[in-house]
Amino acid sequence: MRKSGGICGQAGELTQFNETGPWAAGPTGRRMSADGILRQARLDDIVAVQRVRAAVRENRLRSRRISDEEVRRHLELLGRGWVIEVDGEVVAFAIGDASIGNIWALFVDPRHERRGYGRRLHEAMVEWLWSQGLQRLWLTTEAGTRAVGFYRAAGWRETGMTPKGELGFVLDRPPRAGAVAGPGSPADTC
Repeated sequence: MRKSGGICGQAGELTQFNETGPWAAGPTGRRMSADGILRQARLDDIVAVQRVRAAVRENRLRSRRISDEEVRRHLELLGRGWVIEVDGEVVAFAIGDASIGNIWALFVDPRHERRGYGRRLHEAMVEWLWSQGLQRLWLTTEAGTRAVGFYRAAGWRETGMTPKGELGFVLDRPPRAGAVAGPGSPADTC
């Protein structure tokens, strides 16, 4: 398993961690790969976030539109967001809600799918949510979509269908390296 690096700091501020793997933090503190930059979302990204959200082919919003104010609230008050930028254009985004441990959004523009952007966003978001002290994260997604396989592969566990007909998932915080196992813990039974 690859060790994941991280981005943390106040809104609009980037602090780089040590990184191993196929992409690393560049001189600006942004994570760079051959064709995309991972950075913290800013308020001036909301229009691009809405464009990516409207472009997706799966998990489309049917009953309502997410307002710019809802996105702003999640970026500034409830959590944090990240974007992947290619040639100055936002092509993917993720937003985590630390107030309730929810993966509020993770979407990739269909023209930029299958390049690892979703995985990179997921890793940064989950790492940050764990850093906020959360022990369990949750999300919902449309059943029968590629997102279901994505979350399963990332270690999420299905919890069943919600009253709104979406599939629920949870992810429990992994034990910390070097943590002392107590009686009855998995490490105690080995």
